[in-house]
Amino acid sequence: MVKLEFYDPSGTLDASKPYATRLPSLAGKRIGMLSNGQWQAFRMLPLLKTLLQADFPGIEVLSEDHYPQGNTKIGTAEVVQMVKDSGVDAVIVGNAA
Repeated sequence: MVKLEFYDPSGTLDASKPYATRLPSLAGKRIGMLSNGQWQAFRMLPLLKTLLQADFPGIEVLSEDHYPQGNTKIGTAEVVQMVKDSGVDAVIVGNAA
């Protein structure tokens, strides 16, 4: 009998900061979108905006063109401030490609 052992090479990640609290609903909220320019983001983020607007009454979605340089500098203090100044309740970042 041959004994096989398997190892998970993915490792683990320790979160140094907790995720933000989820909103109870997106209805009536203002949501910002930043693109990371990954595969098909130009197609998927506008589609996501359309779907969100269809599903949640009163939602306002600021598309990635609302943040002029935010799409190329995601994660910088400049973009963080730009997003805060836009008064959004939540932000969708990237395309998860």
